[in-house]
Amino acid sequence: MQHDASQGAQLSRVLARKDVLALAFGAMIGWGWIVLTGGWITAAGSLGAIIAFLLGGLIIVLVGLTYAELASAMPQVGGEHVYSYRAMGHFASFLCTWAIILGYLSVVAFEAVALPTVIEHLFPSYAVGHLWTLAGWDVKATWVAVGMAGSVAMMAINYVGVRTAALVQKVVTLLILVVGVMFITGALFEGQVATMTPLFETANGVAGGIMLVLIMVPFMFVGFDVIPQAAEEINLPFREIGRVLMISVILAVFWYAFIILGTALMLPPESLADRSLAVPDAMQAVFQAPWAGKLMVLAGIAGILTSWNAFYVGGSRAIYALAHCGMLPAFLARLHPRYRTPTNAILLMGILSSLAPLLGRQAMVWLVVAGGLGIVIAYLFVSLSFLILRRKEPQLERPFRVRHPRLVGGLAVALSLGLVGLYLPGSPSALSAIEWALFAGWMGLGLALYGWSRLRYGTEFSARQMRREMTAQTGQKDG
Repeated sequence: MQHDASQGAQLSRVLARKDVLALAFGAMIGWGWIVLTGGWITAAGSLGAIIAFLLGGLIIVLVGLTYAELASAMPQVGGEHVYSYRAMGHFASFLCTWAIILGYLSVVAFEAVALPTVIEHLFPSYAVGHLWTLAGWDVKATWVAVGMAGSVAMMAINYVGVRTAALVQKVVTLLILVVGVMFITGALFEGQVATMTPLFETANGVAGGIMLVLIMVPFMFVGFDVIPQAAEEINLPFREIGRVLMISVILAVFWYAFIILGTALMLPPESLADRSLAVPDAMQAVFQAPWAGKLMVLAGIAGILTSWNAFYVGGSRAIYALAHCGMLPAFLARLHPRYRTPTNAILLMGILSSLAPLLGRQAMVWLVVAGGLGIVIAYLFVSLSFLILRRKEPQLERPFRVRHPRLVGGLAVALSLGLVGLYLPGSPSALSAIEWALFAGWMGLGLALYGWSRLRYGTEFSARQMRREMTAQTGQKDG
C-alpha cells in the first residue's frame, strides 16, 4: 500500500560533540535532584545515598555500554527501534519502541507540571482561579496556564529545528553546571564532616536503606538513550557516538554523588526531613544569603528545561521512526520541508503534554511511574538485542566495541529484568491499579495503531525501509 510520507526526505546531520553531550547530560539532570536529595540522605544516610548512586550508576553504565556499541554500529533514527528490529523482528521492534515512547512522553508531561510547581517556590501565591480538585489537589487556572505555556514554548523550539533545540540545551546545561560547581566547591570549603553522620541509616538495615534509594536511581539517569534516537542528526564519527554516550552517563553519576555530598556537608540530617527543597537550602547555607537558594532554584528550572527539551527530541524521533517504517500511520512520519524536523510527531507530543497540567500535580505521579516501566522494558529489549546481534551478526562493523560482551550483555539483561521486577505485584514499588490502567491503555492504543498500520502497509514495506536506511548508513561509512 502507499506510504509516501517523508519519502526522499532526510533529517539534518547538524549536532556536534558538545550538542550531543549537552543533550544527554541535560536529559539526565532534570528537576528530581533539587527535591529528592534530602529524602535520599534521610533514607540511606549520607554515605549510603552516595553508594546507592554509585551502584545504580554501575547498572546504567552496563546498559549504556550495550547502547553505545549498537548506536555506533547502527546510527539510525529511532535507536531502540532499529536494534530490536534487526535482532528480534517486526513486532518486538514495535513493542520496544512504543514502550520507550511512553517513558519519554511521561517525562515531557511531568515537566509541564514541574514548571508551575517550582514557580510556586519563587512566587508562593501566584496560583489563583480554582478549576477543580483531583486526587485531593486543587487545580488552579494560573498554575495550569504556566504549564501549558511552557509546553507550547518547548514544542515551538523543537518544531523550528534540532539546531535551535541544541543551542537552548547547551546554554541551559551550562547554567546548571556553573551553579553546581559553585555549590560543590563552596560546600567542600564551608561544610562540616560532622553533619554527615549518620553515614548509614539503620532503621531498615544498612542494605535496606541503600535499596530504598537504589530503586529510584535508574530513573534519575533516563536520558542517555536520547542519543541513539537522534543518531541521524549527529555529525560525528560513529565510534564517537558511543564514547559521548558513555561520557554523559559517567558525568551524571559524579553529578548526583557530589550533590548528595555537598548537601550532607551543609545540613544536619535531623533538619532534612522538614525541607521540601534541601539542595537550595544547602546552597543558601554555603553563601549565607537568600539569593544563593533562589539561584539554585533557577538551576532546578534549568534542569526542567533541559530534560523537557531532550525528551521532546527523543520521543518525536521514536514516533517518526516507527511511522517511517510503516508501524504507525504515515502522517506521523512527515518532515518539515524547511526545518527537517518530524513536525506531526512533535505536535502530537506537544498536544498531549499541554493537557497534562489539567490533571493536577498528584495525577502526574501515575504517569511517571507507568512511564518508568516502559523505559526499563526498552532497556531489557536493547540488552537482549545486543547479545542476539553479537551471535547472529558477528561480522557487523562495530566502531565502538564492548569488551567481554557476554558478561556485559548478560549483566545488563539480568539487571534490566530486576528493574522490571520492581514494578510487578509483590514489590514495595509495584504499580497501583491506576498506573496499570495507564500502562495497559497506552499499550492497547499502540497495538491498535500497529495492527492498522501492519494491515495497510505490510511487513515487507518495513523491511524495504530498513534496508534503505542500512544502505544509506553504509554509504556514509564508506564516504
